[in-house]
Amino acid sequence: MNATMFSRRRLLGTGAALGALSLAGCATTGGPSIGRVVVVGGGFGGSTAARYLRLWGGNVDVTLVERNASFVSCPISNLVVGGYKQIGEITRGYDGLKAAGVKVVQGEVVAIAAAGKTVRLADGSTLPYDRLIVSPGVDFMTESVGGLATTAAQSKILHGWKAGPQTVALRQQLESMRDGGVFAISIPKVPYRCPPGPYERACLVASYLKQAKPKSKVLVLDANPEVQSKKALFEKAFKERYDGILEYRPNAELKEVDANGGTARLEFEDVKADVLNVIPPQRAGDIARAAGLINVNSRWVGVNWLTMESTAVPGVHVLGDATFPAPTMPKSGHMANQHAKVAAAAIIQLLKGEAVNATPVVMNTCYSFVTGRDVIHVASVHQYNAEQKTFLPVQGSGGVSAAANQVEGRYALSWADNIWADMLG
Repeated sequence: MNATMFSRRRLLGTGAALGALSLAGCATTGGPSIGRVVVVGGGFGGSTAARYLRLWGGNVDVTLVERNASFVSCPISNLVVGGYKQIGEITRGYDGLKAAGVKVVQGEVVAIAAAGKTVRLADGSTLPYDRLIVSPGVDFMTESVGGLATTAAQSKILHGWKAGPQTVALRQQLESMRDGGVFAISIPKVPYRCPPGPYERACLVASYLKQAKPKSKVLVLDANPEVQSKKALFEKAFKERYDGILEYRPNAELKEVDANGGTARLEFEDVKADVLNVIPPQRAGDIARAAGLINVNSRWVGVNWLTMESTAVPGVHVLGDATFPAPTMPKSGHMANQHAKVAAAAIIQLLKGEAVNATPVVMNTCYSFVTGRDVIHVASVHQYNAEQKTFLPVQGSGGVSAAANQVEGRYALSWADNIWADMLG
């Protein structure tokens, strides 16, 4: 390991530790339980919250309910689509959480009874809570795209926007595509999970095709008027690395699909593709809708940013992509991790009858691969503003890469290892 890598790894690890201290202060351990917390969802938000409730609270009874046996990371998953990693390399188990004292239940929450402070699982069992954390991620508004609402259509036209089986299946579609074929990716209007993710995927698919199927094309159909994150850097990659392979079309909102014919219908034209990768518009996950948590634009959950408590249902804290974002705050795995720490600290203090931290600070770093090795990043810091009752970006903080480079590629993989360890132990 060179000195640069060592310093970066130390910085990332130290930053996580310092962030923990700044949010929680000094937590006590031992003694009788101060309360029961149920966490729904074992992704970046839910797992982090469960772990830090135990690390900081010690004497908080924590139960995590997750439908899947393992965690599969959305960040880094585009490397699987591009053929640079295997799905097993981005998959982690929940043993670390169990070792921290979290009770992990593999199951699905189907109902939340806020008045009685219980959640009901699909198997009929119930779990009582004093505070509830819901980190449901997103679900898809397939009904908003004509022809996409059926199971048959969705089996052919994949989103791959939840890492797992569809990630692998999309890779298989790409491998099976003829040389000279077209891979078309449709991007919905913002907000959606991971703003730079579709452009990263387009680059990695183009990188694969450039090597393996050089007669093929990548067509990016973006419903937005321009690239939504790292604009100049992605446009540079499109032009300098993938000229003649990748075509970017803004204001190309998808209206309808023909799953059997592999056709994307836009407002004024039809686009035929050998592989059609449609990322549908998104909203807060299904359990948030079922529990009456969605109260912003019929899609997202409003929260009190000091505690991450829902503004619709008291006693329920909501994290991550399901929330209606604060100004310039991205829907990202790193931000869900930060939401979790704000919530964990606040819940411990609320259970103790203490005042919550009035000045939380959160941060975000997002890496994007433009080849299998070259990476760009964007970073930001957000400070709670008491007057506006939301997080606002800290002036002069953060920034973007000067150019794609391999050093940041190593940083990106280290970031992934570190944040997986931070959330899962």
